[in-house]
Amino acid sequence: MNTKSISIGIDLGTTNSLIACFDEGETKIIPNALGNYLTPSVVSVLDNGEFIVGEAARERLITNPEKTAALFKRSMGTSRKISLNNQFFSSQELSALVLKSLKEDAESYLGMPVTDAVISVPAYFNDHQRRATIEAGHIAGLTVERLISEPTAAALAYGLHTREEELKFLIFDLGGGTFDVSVIDLFDNLLEVRAVSGDNFLGGENFDQLIVQAFLSENCLETGSLSTQEQAHIIKQARNLKMALSVSVSAEMTCRIGDKDYQLRLTQSQFESLCEALLEKLRIPLKQALADAKIRTQDLDELILVGGSTKMPMIRSFAGRIFRKYPLCSINPDEVVVTGAAIAAAMKDRNETLKENIMTDVCPFTLGIETAHRHGRILESDIYFPIIERNTTIPCSKVERFGTLTDNQTDIRCAVYQGESRKASENILIGEMEVHVKGAPAGQEVVDIRFTYDINGILEVEITIVSTNVTTRQVFLSNGNTMTEEEVDDCLKKLAALKIHPRENAVYRHLIEKGERIYQESLGDRRQYISRVLSDFYAVLEKQDLNETERFATKLSKMLDEWDQGGELE
Repeated sequence: MNTKSISIGIDLGTTNSLIACFDEGETKIIPNALGNYLTPSVVSVLDNGEFIVGEAARERLITNPEKTAALFKRSMGTSRKISLNNQFFSSQELSALVLKSLKEDAESYLGMPVTDAVISVPAYFNDHQRRATIEAGHIAGLTVERLISEPTAAALAYGLHTREEELKFLIFDLGGGTFDVSVIDLFDNLLEVRAVSGDNFLGGENFDQLIVQAFLSENCLETGSLSTQEQAHIIKQARNLKMALSVSVSAEMTCRIGDKDYQLRLTQSQFESLCEALLEKLRIPLKQALADAKIRTQDLDELILVGGSTKMPMIRSFAGRIFRKYPLCSINPDEVVVTGAAIAAAMKDRNETLKENIMTDVCPFTLGIETAHRHGRILESDIYFPIIERNTTIPCSKVERFGTLTDNQTDIRCAVYQGESRKASENILIGEMEVHVKGAPAGQEVVDIRFTYDINGILEVEITIVSTNVTTRQVFLSNGNTMTEEEVDDCLKKLAALKIHPRENAVYRHLIEKGERIYQESLGDRRQYISRVLSDFYAVLEKQDLNETERFATKLSKMLDEWDQGGELE
């Protein structure tokens, strides 16, 4: 390994996260303490106040759902607070715990401190969500030198930036919680994102929920009659059934509720029938991206599938039918984005083994202001005036001129919005500015309003009063949705005060939580036997004999894997 500083790429996912670096001429995905590349984006708090992240935390979604949080990326950039053991956390703070865990894994693997990172975000993330991602990195002790859209990262992973010919390709990115579509052009050593679209609330979890609903319906069960542990258990088994259907024509799930076992068997064709409405929802962003890019399906040279949910046969078949071509999917869909993020980090570091390309991205939403028009004596307000339209290549800067509406008007208010609706109030309010002008007849005092939007999705607004040449500037970072520098500092202190479970003991913590989960799912002799084995493991841990602990942990890991698959007790 190199001893010099190295930047890393991070895929901060809704369901799983990964970290990688570009070293010795290749991308290396960094394993976590358990030796796995995928780290579940799950955080849980133990009874002693320690916080754990990853696979051990995911086990506690079933055993301790009220003390465990998942899918919090969906709330990134909002004011929502998530309760964990009577403490409240923002999505930025919980994401920071995941990023901190990944950072520690990288430092252990590389043998050096890691501070600089490129983090991927869904192409359809808005300003609040992008800024919140940067804040999460800051809280975790990372300098986020760039955000890269997940589709652009996928293009880098497949090496499309090294191709000499001109290409047009579409990235079909269906992850655990989001769906992103990007149309990208490659020409003259330039990767240009032509258009993006997507749905931040459509992903693999939605397919899981369809199986859950089918299971409840098949067995005449009501959600309200189930405990939170039982609901979490059903979701886990539904996810396992979905994964099984990716490799088998039929599969079955079994859940014990109370003292009775309930089953659901599905074939691939039955599952596809259940998912017809979701497949139709996938078509909407696809159509919009192609329309915005002014490209027909037959003009595309390549189709790339990204995201773990594209492993489902129905998704590959669906994409193939629409675009009438076999998609690129040779790289593990779970690892495509982090591979590209690591390449982008290396390009930023000007790694000599990589061909340097210029990468452009686009503004995913229209940005504009609220205006009013006068029609004779009638004043029509709440009109949205776009300044930077969606799918404009960024970074970009555009200016428009506006005048006063009434005689002797001395204040001009600039309300900045993001969205596509004709009415300003139906879009997302990003923030407001106000400048003072001299009283004069209507329309005589004018201002130039300039929007500057950068590669990280940060918007700067300048208002220049033309008569005085006085300029007021503001960078919009919050509307109650993202944090001030003081709030970020408070989060840093909060994170430092939390008791984070040591990385070195992550394997043992995972075995304990997995055992506790299997215990809750079992009954009778199996349950008692698991209890005794876990008690023995606690006793071994108390001895602090490393060799004995490792031997017992190896044996326990094998036993738990067998029991999880329905094996017999020894």
